Amino acid sequence: MTENDISFKIRGAIFRVYKNLGPGLLESVYEAALAYELDKDGLDVKTQVALPVLYDDMLLDLGFRIDILVNDTVIVEIKSIEGLQNVHHKQVLTYLKLSDRKLGILVNFNTDDINRNIVRKIYGSIA
Repeated sequence: MTENDISFKIRGAIFRVYKNLGPGLLESVYEAALAYELDKDGLDVKTQVALPVLYDDMLLDLGFRIDILVNDTVIVEIKSIEGLQNVHHKQVLTYLKLSDRKLGILVNFNTDDINRNIVRKIYGSIA
């Protein structure tokens, strides 16, 4: 399954979670619900995956966490905030770089228009 196939399934799961829960809840609620939906779709789902930082040949275990990692390939970063800022987009790109992955999805559930709050982020190129 390609990153694009996985991304399509993630997007569908996001819509189902949003339709069922709506806006205004904690990120942890959306994370659990989305992980459940993705698992139901037959995807391999890991939550709160440790993301160490390699700096100048030194491994820094600083407690960074990937919200959801799907099929060991696609990172999903969940927000439940008033609005996405540039730093949130950069955070996903940094997570992709540090984890040597190509595709991330940034989603903000605290919105009245979920379509405009699901953003694909690409680091490098996708085959």
